[in-house]
Amino acid sequence: MAMRGSAMEQGSLAGKVVVVTGAARGLGREYARHLARQGALVTAADIRDVDETVAEITADGGRALAVTVDVGDEASTAAMAAATVDAFGRIDGLVNNAALYGGLSGGRFDQLPESDWQKVMDINVAGVWRCCKAVVGPMRESGRGSIVNIASLAAVYGLPFALHYATSKAAVIGMTRALARELGRDWIRVNAVAPSAVMTEGTAEFFGDKLDKAKDVIAAGQSLQRNLETGDLSGTIAYLLSDASEFVTGQTLMVDGGTVFL
Repeated sequence: MAMRGSAMEQGSLAGKVVVVTGAARGLGREYARHLARQGALVTAADIRDVDETVAEITADGGRALAVTVDVGDEASTAAMAAATVDAFGRIDGLVNNAALYGGLSGGRFDQLPESDWQKVMDINVAGVWRCCKAVVGPMRESGRGSIVNIASLAAVYGLPFALHYATSKAAVIGMTRALARELGRDWIRVNAVAPSAVMTEGTAEFFGDKLDKAKDVIAAGQSLQRNLETGDLSGTIAYLLSDASEFVTGQTLMVDGGTVFL
């Protein structure tokens, strides 16, 4: 496919329709706000109330649609995609951000309840699959699209005492690569972003009273020694959704301050 337009035009999100799951708080809210500021029309989707996210986008002069979605239910993810097409006419991008993280109970791998394991796999892995299934039809109709799956440093570096979470994010990377192979013929790109622990409500919940110690240990292992904030990932997400990355697919971009090098 021939390159189109200037570099500035290729990096623009103006008019692109992007679905962001897990948009009620933390990283998802930041992604939705940033993409809207870049001109995208955003569907902010979450099992939680997203009205505050949409209100912030609207106050900034952007356009957003609030959708309640349960990524553990295929009918719900299909309804999310249908609502987006009804509102905006198409779907250009998906940010698969919804996941179980903050509320998880860690522990030695052989002591994790099987019910916790199954729930993490259903939401963090099958939930990504369901959302991809929901948007791929409209993307095929448009002749192109970009899916960005949120993985984690935990999948590459290894996170002890959270085997269910680390395994689920490793599966997201594998899914990203397989889907990139499968969907390339439709000019639908699939990439992943793997951040280190970002300072969100979910991270505070996950580490609990060990948060301060965890922050120090994480930062000390990075080449750029400060903890990641929500805004540190937004530019990478926007790049992968834009035409500036139109020949990038199947990749996992580490946004971890230089902890691991792939």
